[in-house]
Amino acid sequence: MSTILARSKLTPATKHAIRSIVNTDLAQSGIKNPSITLPIIATKSFRSAVPNTHASVSPNVETHTIPPPLPSIFKPTLAPKQLDLPLSPRAILEPVEQANEQELQAPLYHYGGKFDRVPYWQAITRWRDISEEQFLTYEFNKTKSIQGANQLDKFLQEVLPATLPTHSSHADIITSAAFIADVLDGIRVAPMSIRLTPHILSLINWQDPLVDPLRRQFIPMKSTFLPDHPKLSLDSLHESSDSPCEGLVHRYPDKVLFLVTSVCPLYCRFCTRSYAVGGNTETVTKASVKPLLKRWNKALEYIASNTAIQDVVVSGGDSYYLEPHHLRYLGERLLAIPHIRRFRFASKGLCVTPSRILDENDGWTEELINLSGMARERGKQIALHTHFNHPSEITWVSREASQKLWRNGVVVRNQSVLLKGVNDTVSTMSALIRSLADNNIQPYYVYQGDMVQGVEDLRTPLSTILHLEQAIRGSIAGFMMPSFVVDLPGGGGKRLAASYEEYDRVTGRSTFVAPAVKGGRGRRRGGSLSIGIRCIRWVVARNVNN
Repeated sequence: MSTILARSKLTPATKHAIRSIVNTDLAQSGIKNPSITLPIIATKSFRSAVPNTHASVSPNVETHTIPPPLPSIFKPTLAPKQLDLPLSPRAILEPVEQANEQELQAPLYHYGGKFDRVPYWQAITRWRDISEEQFLTYEFNKTKSIQGANQLDKFLQEVLPATLPTHSSHADIITSAAFIADVLDGIRVAPMSIRLTPHILSLINWQDPLVDPLRRQFIPMKSTFLPDHPKLSLDSLHESSDSPCEGLVHRYPDKVLFLVTSVCPLYCRFCTRSYAVGGNTETVTKASVKPLLKRWNKALEYIASNTAIQDVVVSGGDSYYLEPHHLRYLGERLLAIPHIRRFRFASKGLCVTPSRILDENDGWTEELINLSGMARERGKQIALHTHFNHPSEITWVSREASQKLWRNGVVVRNQSVLLKGVNDTVSTMSALIRSLADNNIQPYYVYQGDMVQGVEDLRTPLSTILHLEQAIRGSIAGFMMPSFVVDLPGGGGKRLAASYEEYDRVTGRSTFVAPAVKGGRGRRRGGSLSIGIRCIRWVVARNVNN
């Protein structure tokens, strides 16, 4: 049997499960050293004979259970059949043999997954009757997004209970009315406007929103605001200082950042480009960049004329907000430039509106897949860089979307931002990294939170990111371990958080050296960049307790 299984195309886990079941049955029968002949097996999946179920097999367990049905977007192809428990080798092998002739209903990656195919959006009253087919359309998610304070106010009144759980950090907020008032006050002073997608709104725990990690990222509360860092500027990374033409940032010698739009499907409180992204707010008039062909062509001409540039980040805003033909135009123009070897489309879309990836009536994903294939034929690379910050953002829709991209050869990497009360614990960050890896999304960066206006309550001291990397490294495969980095204020670029020259844990002040970063016209030629990670008077109190 070992020889046959070794030649088969089953996964190692499936082979181990079959050996365990066979050995258990033989032991119960009193048979010693038997000679067993099994057919050669070549299949896509290890399944039970019931189309919508899978066998839960564990070594050293005599009785194996059948979990609840696992729905699928694929049509059933195997007729239901009664299973005998405990499962025998024959019960395992019969459906495997049938799979040689018929397509199985659910893809292999469904097995052992933690996601049930449930209509989680129906927990929201206004979407209670929305079917899976409707929810998985991009049109629904785009048109039903919540935009602005007035729409959010109405939504919150629908979903919140009259009384909220009490928390010492929010002792004065015990009713929904108090919570809504605090949120509306926060919106008035926040630099980012409000736009929230049905996917994200459906995942927030509205029974206890005060401490929900998704709420903290996207919905401000005035009572949580802390004084901004004294060295903060609206354009904290000084991107405009390295801009040779509108919407283009040339900081690294061989890479440029191409800002193609200033609109996103969802707005984050902690957005680095709060100076440009989203609509104007009561505190910030945005220096927005419009998706104009004339502006794009000027940036593309600059890229084509600078042969040192090999890498382009197409961002914004969010490239998810581009029309499919815009995506194709930009991709084909960049692929046609000989010295461009790679580029990435930056988008939070896979995180906040994964249904667009699955929508066959929307051409965005098809264009991305086609461009990826064109690049591969030319020996170049196109990737999608996305932005998950918490494992709760990942649902079965996210899984289906990411696996579709994986099956079609699209490289996906993730860039997370370290945020207090969101992902600043070892358990949460580890779970996020593993969830990404399990969905074939490369954990790429974990950023120290930038010095952005109005989000000091979300930022952490450098000691937190150092602790996380130290605790997590070695617990997961090295090729799935992200780089923990600081994007230095003032335009110093990205540096590994642990590569600091000096770090005072009392004041929170750290010094990094970035000798390779010169900017578009060579203004920065290395040297030390000193940054205060938090407001000093606040850090002293916090770090004394660390």
